[in-house]
Amino acid sequence: MKKKIITITAFLIIFLIASSVLFNFEKDNDLVKVRVAEVAHSIFYAPQYVAVNEGFFEEEGLDVEITLASGADKVTAAVLSGDVDIGFSGSEATIYVYNQGEKDYLKTFAQLTQKDGSFIVSRREIENFTLEDLKGKYIIGGRIGGMPEMTLEYILTKNNIDPKKDLTIDTSVAFAAMQGAFIGGTGDFVSLFEPNATLVEKEGYGYIVASLGELGGVVPYTAYNTRISYLEENPDIIEKFTRAIQKGLDFVHENDSKTIAISIIEDFPDTKLEDLITVIDRYKEADTWPKTTNFTEESFNLLQDIMINANQLGKRVSYSDLIYQK
Repeated sequence: MKKKIITITAFLIIFLIASSVLFNFEKDNDLVKVRVAEVAHSIFYAPQYVAVNEGFFEEEGLDVEITLASGADKVTAAVLSGDVDIGFSGSEATIYVYNQGEKDYLKTFAQLTQKDGSFIVSRREIENFTLEDLKGKYIIGGRIGGMPEMTLEYILTKNNIDPKKDLTIDTSVAFAAMQGAFIGGTGDFVSLFEPNATLVEKEGYGYIVASLGELGGVVPYTAYNTRISYLEENPDIIEKFTRAIQKGLDFVHENDSKTIAISIIEDFPDTKLEDLITVIDRYKEADTWPKTTNFTEESFNLLQDIMINANQLGKRVSYSDLIYQK
């Protein structure tokens, strides 16, 4: 009798486990796969990782796969080729594609950040730093045509500093190599995203002296885009994706930095919790994350002003041509 009870119990346990596995398998199969290429992996994009980790995409019936394609040019290439469904990069990328005459061009449908996410890091400590301190100095600024470098030039120009004559901006260093180049001795200053800026400061190689986000104004700095054909064929997916991102934005506005840091810490295993909190505090103070995924025509036009100032845009594009409006 005892053996019979044990056998029945074992069978029930196996049955429950198998049912659970089958249920989860079927549940996973109900999710729609969406492939996303991100321009960089940064705490700057915290609302996106929150949306993944808090299950906001799953709530919308989506299985989102995010891969790194370093650089906006690589992101757009992946979207245009169909290797991914959605691109996540600076909105300037969609303007470049449109002006090149691409028929199945890209439209932006949701913003995640509304300001530049980089910080000026100085090799030496400077009390009461101003942009005048950059005159006659050498700064690693990022690649030509990229938003960090163009925003830097725009800020300098607006403050009566000539980016070509009054200082040296090095645009030859690849985005991923900027931190290493600065630590290795190149430049008096460097423009870095987080967590790199905080790590450089913590390790004693430099000092964060300014936020380009606070200085540069409100623009659709990093946003989601896709081909017009994908938009036409999958409006429901775009709507669900946007809702999940909105939930991520709501989360970062409704919670403190520690709560946000705990949510995304698995995405930054090499960053300590206290450093994550510090970085998130900085981004909150700079009003980096918008309240909504929508952005205004005014902010889009400022983006184009920044591009024109950097001699990277010869022809303006209308807001209605490149922004997806439901």
